[in-house]
Amino acid sequence: MRDLENSVVPALDIAAMRVEYGVDAGENHPGPETDLDETWLADGWEPLLRTWIEQATSALVADPNAMVLATVEQTDSGPKPATRTVLCKGLSPEGVTFYTNFESFKGRALTVTPYASATLVWPVLGRQVTVRGPVRRVAPEVTEVYWRSRPRGSQLGAWASNQSRPVASRAELDRQMLEMTERFTGVDEIPVPPHWGGFLIQPETVEFWQGRRSRMHNRLRVLLEPGNTDVAAMKVERLQP
Repeated sequence: MRDLENSVVPALDIAAMRVEYGVDAGENHPGPETDLDETWLADGWEPLLRTWIEQATSALVADPNAMVLATVEQTDSGPKPATRTVLCKGLSPEGVTFYTNFESFKGRALTVTPYASATLVWPVLGRQVTVRGPVRRVAPEVTEVYWRSRPRGSQLGAWASNQSRPVASRAELDRQMLEMTERFTGVDEIPVPPHWGGFLIQPETVEFWQGRRSRMHNRLRVLLEPGNTDVAAMKVERLQP
C-alpha cells in the first residue's frame, strides 16, 4: 500500500489524445461501415437524425438525446456565448424541442436573443449533428402533453428550483423541495409552472458529421428556410473536414 501511495502518476498528455474513426479504426471505435452520402437525406434531415438517435440508443449510448445547447447572453460588456447540456424531447420536420425554466440563464437568453445552436454527439459511433436556427416557445398545449409524461419528482423539482439563481446551501435547496412536496400532497395532477415550458429550434442549417480516418471526415450541411418543412426546398452541400 505504501509503494502505491508513493508511486508517481505520469502526467496526462492531453495533446496526445486522439481517436481514429472509420473503417478498421478498432473495436472501441469501429465507426460506420459506409460513408455518409447525400442520398441519406433524400427524405429530409429529420428522418436521418431520428435514425441516428435510434441507432445510438441501440448502441446503449447514455442519454442518446442529450445535446449541447449554445445561446447568446447579453451582458454589460457585450454579447457572450454560453453552453450547457439539455435533452431533446421533441423531433419533427419543424425542428428540435427541449424544455426548461423560462427564468433560467438559457431561458432569459433565448427570450432576448431567440437563436440557438444544439449539437448531439455520439463518439462511440463517430457521429454528431448540429442544428442551428431561430427559436420560439412551443404552444402551451404542447408543453402540457410533455409535462404529463414527466415523473412526479421531476414536476416537483420544476416548481421547487429557481433555476440558475444562487442558493445558500444544499439544505436550503432540499427545504424548497420539501415545501413543494407538501404543497402538492393530495394533488393528483400537478399543474405546469407558469415559468416553465418548451422551446423549438427551427433549423436554418443541420450539419451531419461522420468521423473518418486521417481526419478526412464526412460533413453534409442541410440549408433550410425556418418553418418550411418542404423537403424539395432544402439544399444539401458537402463541406471539407
